[in-house]
Order: sequence, then C-alpha cells, then structure tokens
Amino acid sequence: MNLVLSGTVLYGQFSLFIPEREKPSSVLLEKQREALVKSVEVATDRGRDEGLSGAAPEPDAAESASGPECRKEDVTRPGPDLTRPPLPRARWGPARRPLELSLARHEELATRAEAALRRLLVTDNYDSVNNFISLHEAFERGGDSLYQVYQQYTPPIRARKHTCVGLGFELMRRWRSLERDFSGITRATALLSCEEAVVDVREYVTCGEGPADVLAAEKEHVMVGIQIRVDGRLGVMLADPGYHVPRIVTVMQDRNYPHTGWFVQSDEQHCRKEYNYTFSMLNPGYIEWHERETRGETVKSLLSRDQKGHLIAGLYFPVGATIKDAQFTLFLNNGPQKRKTKYKFSTFADPQDIPDEILEEIQLCNTKMNYKEGELLSIISKLSRVMADQAFIDQMLEINEDICRMCL
Repeated sequence: MNLVLSGTVLYGQFSLFIPEREKPSSVLLEKQREALVKSVEVATDRGRDEGLSGAAPEPDAAESASGPECRKEDVTRPGPDLTRPPLPRARWGPARRPLELSLARHEELATRAEAALRRLLVTDNYDSVNNFISLHEAFERGGDSLYQVYQQYTPPIRARKHTCVGLGFELMRRWRSLERDFSGITRATALLSCEEAVVDVREYVTCGEGPADVLAAEKEHVMVGIQIRVDGRLGVMLADPGYHVPRIVTVMQDRNYPHTGWFVQSDEQHCRKEYNYTFSMLNPGYIEWHERETRGETVKSLLSRDQKGHLIAGLYFPVGATIKDAQFTLFLNNGPQKRKTKYKFSTFADPQDIPDEILEEIQLCNTKMNYKEGELLSIISKLSRVMADQAFIDQMLEINEDICRMCL
C-alpha cells in the first residue's frame, strides 16, 4: 500500500495520502480504500480535539461496531440533517519558522527528540476505546439522534487515554525542554493533521497553494512536525506516535542526507510495514508518505508498546460485527511467549458471572499495560454495554458512511 503525505511547507501545512489496499472487508471499506489518501496539515498549538473520525487503522480511524441489544426508545429518534456535512471545515495555523541547523546539530536534535518519543511510547498507551465509550455516554445523556449529538460533541483529551491527538500534544509538551539547547524549536514545531479521502492525488496537490484550498476534507490522524533548514536546505522532522513509529523521520526537499528514505517501521507476525517520506514531485509544498504493508480489518484498539514500538499487551475489536458475533481479542506478549484470545462482549455483561480464568488473564494484561487495579476490566465492561446498544451502533455506521461519501 502507498501513502502520500502532503502540505504546503511555506504555510506549515502538510497532507498524507493512502491509495487502494487489497481485499476490503466491506463495501464501506472498499470505498475508502479506493481513494485512501491521507493529508497532514499543521494546526495551531491548540490543535484539534480527538473525534470519531481518526486515522486509518491504526490507530486513529473512525470506526464502528455492533452489539447484542436494541433500545426501543432510540428507534424513533429524528434522523440526521443531510443538508449539513458531518464534519466541520478544517482550520489552519500560521506558518512555522524553520529551525536553522547544521548536520551535526541535526543529528543531536534527532537523537534527543527520538529519546523523548520512545519514552512516550512506553508511558502512554494508544487508546481509541475510551473516546468510543465517551461518545456513547454523550449519546445516552442527550436523548437526540447520534448524528445530532455528534455535531455538538467536543471529544475530551484526557491524560493517559490518548489517540494520536493526545499523543501528539504530549510529545510537543515534552519537547519544550529542548528549547534551552535548540532555541526556536518550539516555534518551528506544530501538530500536523492527516486525511484519508482524496480520490485524485494530482488534483488534490495542484488545486491551490495548500490544503486550505481543498473544499471537502476529512481529517483523521495527526502527527508532530518540526520545520528545519539544514545548512540552508529545507526539510521537515516528523514524529508519529499515533502510528507507533519509534523514530524521528527526516524528510529533505533535495532527498540528500540526512534524508531518511525507506525504513522498516515494524516487522511482526501479522504485519510488516515499510515507510518512505518524500517531497511531492507534483508540488514541492507537499510531502508524500509511501507505505507498504499487509493489514487486516479496521479496529478499535487499546495498545501498549515498548520503546521500539513493539506490541506488549492490549485489546482490539473489529467494527461492524453482527450482534451475536461482537467480540474482542485480548493479547499479551511476554518475550517468546505470546498469548492471543478472543472473547465475546456478552461474557462481560455481568461482572459477577465472569469465569476466574478469564479474570486472571485480564489481570495479567492489566499489569502489562500499567493500569490501576481493575481498570482494564472496567473498560471492557463499559465496552460490553456500548456494544449492546444497537441503536447507537447503527447510527454510528451511518455517520461513518456519510463521512466517507463526503470526500468521494
């Protein structure tokens, strides 16, 4: 699979694209993958809140799922206002002044920035599950259709419960300590937003000076970027904690050293990923992100990793499953020993009826994920309730389809 990261360096804006993938698992995914184009644009330091629509799988994608029951009172809720787009127009931040560096200083900065990035991957889990639960709680409180709730919803950013947005902000906060030795790095650093719905890459990158000229945009993922000038040559240093990339990637406009080029992002049993970032030949204001990988279904995930980005423990579940098949996978990697078990959400409907052997496995995973006693079990129990709300699930699927169609 190929991706393209693009944006206007002059304005500190970037975009990222993902073309077609193989073997889509549903009609909706097939539509998305026909034009899987990600864009990355620099936002203000305030950034954008984490929302329903996140990055493609991994990690920050707008996903949905199904559950075992349907609340009768929700069936009669008013439908969505189809005259309004499901997502607001994106807002762009000001240009970032490039940080002036020599080759030696670039290497020093890359080393120190990467050390902070790797620590973040260990201390803060990737978590798209708690936002999913929070949206359902808002839906239950509101009394309106999910579409109406969603348009008024402000997703929270909470400590240690981050998707790519929160991870990006936290990394920027930790990098502020580098200002003492690299004066100007804070001004050169910004949150970058990504999109996954560009049908025609050529048309997208040539329709104007930058992504602000794109009328329909679906921002699904974010990363962090530092605009740099190395011995007079323009470039960008990228960090992507949301995709669990455990290294700083340097993208030089002339593609000469210290340009990173192709590298293996991860090589695990179920998936091998190789990434490459280059400035676009069609528009030097954009950066292309090419990705080669084999990937399964779109999922909601709660993941813990080590400093090298390797999975340690967590859970994930596919979106759009039927009511009776709604289940999640719990996994635990302990050195050479790897455990992966599937459980039905209905098993956790009543905490008093959960078998002891399942509780023991969840506790082992809880410890690996650095959670407080019983926290992972509490999350799973909440998910069981969400997955049982068929009205919520059905409306969430409809919103996802509207978002997909908006940019096709």
